[in-house]
Amino acid sequence: METAGEAERIAEALVFASAQPVSEAFIAERLPAEVDVHSIMLRLKDQYAHRGVNLVQVDDAWAFRTAADLSFFIRRDETEAKKLSRAALEVLAIIAYHQPVTRAEIEDIRGVQTSRGTLDVLMEAGWVRFRGRRRTPGRPVTLGTTRDFLDHFGLEELRDLPGIEELKGAGLLSGRIPANFNIPSPTMNDELTEDEDPITQLDLEELGLLAPKGGPEE
Repeated sequence: METAGEAERIAEALVFASAQPVSEAFIAERLPAEVDVHSIMLRLKDQYAHRGVNLVQVDDAWAFRTAADLSFFIRRDETEAKKLSRAALEVLAIIAYHQPVTRAEIEDIRGVQTSRGTLDVLMEAGWVRFRGRRRTPGRPVTLGTTRDFLDHFGLEELRDLPGIEELKGAGLLSGRIPANFNIPSPTMNDELTEDEDPITQLDLEELGLLAPKGGPEE
């Protein structure tokens, strides 16, 4: 039986060796059943809290990331990623706050049509995924964000998305917005809702979603 210290070393090694966040379930499969994986990860998080790299939680997974106050020294030498268009940013924000959401619902919120190319960009980035199909006429596909979305934007969970006051403070919302304007609290449950059915491989083929065709952005 591994000691607590040995279990910590194994968990640490598993996360360090992975380029993607590692789920607690994956770690638990490699440790004795009696080991409390979450407690181990919290202890490791404390140990790395003041180092050059931090152990951070991303949804139900863990990853090593450069300490926030040092990220400038790393990123200034990296090739700058292509910036998202305004349309893509708007669509990403709507999906993040309103998920599960359909394309028609996105267009209703934006007031304009959303091109296939805009959604393709977000999916190719790994930030948006197909969740399921809504139990309404036409059974439209529902969209949601991914763990990679949380990881990229430094969020542990969707609850960490900025609220209306934070968005105002960052200059992302006008101070003269309507009095009844509100930002919904994002859902915390990644499971399908009561009005969603699982999306299948047949659905993807039927809808032509396996071979997306880009189009001009709105």
